[in-house]
Amino acid sequence: MASTKTETQPNQYLYQMGYLLNLLGLCLLLFLAGHGSKTAVSETTGGAVTEGTVYINGTASIGRIYEDFICATLDWWPPDKCDYGTCSWGMASLLNLDLGNKILLNAIKAFSPLKIRLGGTLQDKVTYQSIGNAQPCTQFVRNNAEMFGFTEGCLPMSRWDDLNGFFKMAGAKVIFGFNALTGRTIGSDGSAVGAWNSSNAECLIRYSVNKGYTIHGWELGNELSGSGIGTSISAAQYASDVIGLQNKVQDIYRGFEIKPLVLGPGGFFDANWFQQFVKQTNNSLQAITHHIYNLGPGVDDHLIDKILDPSYLDGGSQPFSNLQSILKSLGTSTTAWVGEAGGAYNSGHNLVTNAFVFSFWYLDQLGMASSYDTKTYCRQSLIGGNYGLLNTDTFVPNPDYYSALLWHRLMGRNVLPTSFSGTKKLRAYSHCSKQSGITLLLINLDGNTTVQIGVSVENAITNKTSTLQLTHETGRSKFARMPRNSRIGGIMREEYHLTAQNGDLHSQTVLLNGKILTVNSSGIIPPLEPIEKNLSDPITAAPFSIVFAHIPTIQVPACT
Repeated sequence: MASTKTETQPNQYLYQMGYLLNLLGLCLLLFLAGHGSKTAVSETTGGAVTEGTVYINGTASIGRIYEDFICATLDWWPPDKCDYGTCSWGMASLLNLDLGNKILLNAIKAFSPLKIRLGGTLQDKVTYQSIGNAQPCTQFVRNNAEMFGFTEGCLPMSRWDDLNGFFKMAGAKVIFGFNALTGRTIGSDGSAVGAWNSSNAECLIRYSVNKGYTIHGWELGNELSGSGIGTSISAAQYASDVIGLQNKVQDIYRGFEIKPLVLGPGGFFDANWFQQFVKQTNNSLQAITHHIYNLGPGVDDHLIDKILDPSYLDGGSQPFSNLQSILKSLGTSTTAWVGEAGGAYNSGHNLVTNAFVFSFWYLDQLGMASSYDTKTYCRQSLIGGNYGLLNTDTFVPNPDYYSALLWHRLMGRNVLPTSFSGTKKLRAYSHCSKQSGITLLLINLDGNTTVQIGVSVENAITNKTSTLQLTHETGRSKFARMPRNSRIGGIMREEYHLTAQNGDLHSQTVLLNGKILTVNSSGIIPPLEPIEKNLSDPITAAPFSIVFAHIPTIQVPACT
């Protein structure tokens, strides 16, 4: 991702902005104070200061995400779901979550909308109560002899009504995961055989339609692809079942202008399995969903080391790249989604996956996934476990909630080619902004070094009149840049700096531009307000910090 090259460009000519506006196709170096990779000692902090440059190509986008790219999950786990001796789920299940909590409602409404995927391991042990069925709706009971460690559970229709009423009030877009094991038997090799029995799922779909509930998507199964978790289903059989689900959806929603999406398999990426699956679904699948827990088990004591290691983070691109290649090679209309991503499996790690440090991993994943044309990214979880965006007990937002909200508000659909020349500890991504111009995401993984960042945008112009300086480098296009430390009235950018309270990576309190973010007594999510900086100044990323920089005055062809 990051190159170590440094470049020097001698100044040659001075031109007015009016002339530069005619130089479309040239590279506009907008502010390059801090050009190069020099290191010095900061007089104010005592730490090191290094300089580097973000290079953005504004010619064309390399990916296009959905407006509602950010997604979060709600799971089925009951309170006695425990990992490594810790029970971290509390009352966060779809069956017992407090839907009257004001913070929960406001946290979802702040996204307008937030996609919410309802599912998880126990979805493949859930039945849906049928109207007129006199049998009691049983709940999950802990039993280690059972697959996934619990007996079968049931979704009461009264609870389904309550959930849909809440989601409508909150403005959420709901994806519901069906039990994909219904009707199958477990073979001698441990795999699930036979066709999916869709009758119970069909009852839930028809009930939801009759009640007027809007479901954004119906997903089939959870982590049954490839070798599977607990058991697995062959790609050919899974494809046949998805086609069956698509036929049911088309039939039941006949006459609806907008029909729900059909998604699957909600499993871990396996290249051969996924290729066979997509190929045999014959475009009955709108989105192929895969799960990501690439940091290993939540009990791992080296999670932070992995998160702060650029090489380890770079390795996370492989499933995105491979899945993109499969979809392109098959010429399918199926799009790629991350259906569930908690980073560290088995409920995460307290004070790591729910603390400030996890925003480094999470935002890097969002940037990386977008670069490979992933359309939606669902975080495990909205609440529950040790990786919730909200605290399981208090519902107060954890740091990643604010990271997600800033992404949602600032990062537009078109993803721009972006690289960084300088320290490898600086991660850089950029998108067309949701408002105007472009937005950069900068992640400083270095706890001892401040990075002064210049930005070079190829094929870009500003929409304000100003005086710039043209420079030339042998064998390359011309660049224009702001003279170092210049001041140009009226041309500003907006910056959002996220840091941990007291610099503690384990902190669950995050600061925005030096001010603590917290909900008020009414459960209102705080406003996320930027600071303004002169466009000619370098962007400063403090040690262990995250910066969103919105530059409204830059226009590039990729954003038109």
